[in-house]
Amino acid sequence: MGLQTTSEQTKQEEAKVMKIRSKMTAAWAVLMVLALVAAACGGGDDDAESPTTTVAAATAVVEVAPGDDIQLRSLLAISGDVAFLGIPDQRATKIAMEDFGPIKGFNVTFGVGLDDLCSPDGGQAAAQQIVADPQVVGVIGTSCSGAATAASPLISDAGLVMISSSNTSPALTSDLAGTPGPSWNKGYYRVAHNDLFQGRAVAEFIKNQLELNIAATIHDGDPYTQGLASAFANAFTELGGTVTTVAAVNKGDTDMTPVLTEVAAGSPQVLFFPIFPPEGGYIAQQVGSVSGMEDVVLVGADGLLVDNHMELPESEGMYFSGPDLRYGSNRNSVTGKSADEFLAQYEEEYGEPPSAPFWAHSYDATVMLLSAIQEASNEDDSGSLLIDRAALRAAVDATMFDGIIGPISCDAYGDCGAGKITVVHHTDSSDLAAGKENVVFSFSP
Repeated sequence: MGLQTTSEQTKQEEAKVMKIRSKMTAAWAVLMVLALVAAACGGGDDDAESPTTTVAAATAVVEVAPGDDIQLRSLLAISGDVAFLGIPDQRATKIAMEDFGPIKGFNVTFGVGLDDLCSPDGGQAAAQQIVADPQVVGVIGTSCSGAATAASPLISDAGLVMISSSNTSPALTSDLAGTPGPSWNKGYYRVAHNDLFQGRAVAEFIKNQLELNIAATIHDGDPYTQGLASAFANAFTELGGTVTTVAAVNKGDTDMTPVLTEVAAGSPQVLFFPIFPPEGGYIAQQVGSVSGMEDVVLVGADGLLVDNHMELPESEGMYFSGPDLRYGSNRNSVTGKSADEFLAQYEEEYGEPPSAPFWAHSYDATVMLLSAIQEASNEDDSGSLLIDRAALRAAVDATMFDGIIGPISCDAYGDCGAGKITVVHHTDSSDLAAGKENVVFSFSP
């Protein structure tokens, strides 16, 4: 669908931009001109088949009228088998918005939380809904890398910013050596680690600390699980280890005997399966019944470092890699909130601790987006708040502050958080906190 703008609308849009130019630096002005040119040309990919993408892309400057709210959207996995991942992150986003407060007198809302379903279809459907609303300026999400691969192109083409707390697939950013990933899109950022770090950490732990030399790995075809399995296999091989099998299961599989029998043929000493529940639970429950797998060491990643997996008796003895959660006295330098203060408030409000490890990342990602909006917005003579989307991206690019997770600043492809990884040893399914805190290996790039 082509871009349709009346001359009157064009004049109004130009007037808004001129007002912003008068209040912003010359650098911002250059960015705004570029953004308007891109919008007028229709920019973007050939697959922009949805009219919703064109509507949002036409709005280079968002005007928030007096009395209206600044519109953000939360796009996280909040239903189904992986709701344990998205729900605490959505709650953390809400707490961060409350702590940050209004922006130049305007309240901020993310409306009704949207569900990425931890799938490409879920990410795409929600993204289409987001870009259909020209008032939306930014997105916190997605939970899952697979959802991001489908959502990110639409969000990017519409000129919005999306910041994820838990996407870790290298494909979404870069190879950390200057080459963008195949699913990288402008306007996409994350404060979670790049799984090239996590894959290296697991490889070093298994090879150098456990002193095991023969490994196998299982993924489920998702960009996160496949990317992390590949990162591990490459790093383990570089360290002199042998990877006998890289196998795959399908989401929804319950009988893991065939894949475990395939793995057993290679006689591995250790099995790394960076997948989600419930499939990860089925592997842990069934591995002991497969000949040749009785004594294999089991290692999972942050997708299994969650309550509903660690509660399984069969999870006892497993190792889990994930972000370093030892935040100590860290405070978010913008809001002043410490990790301990956050957790106390979270448990008081929701009656439980966060069920997954990325709560602090969600808090910091939200503060990051709100800070950028504050930097890139100005009031006009009518009292409206004008937010230039290109200036907002530039403000995110220039991000530099201390979060609960540590120092936050972005590279050219949207990796903004620290790459610190730990491995924990879980020994008691009745004491999850002890398992999450039992760090046996640390990695810092």
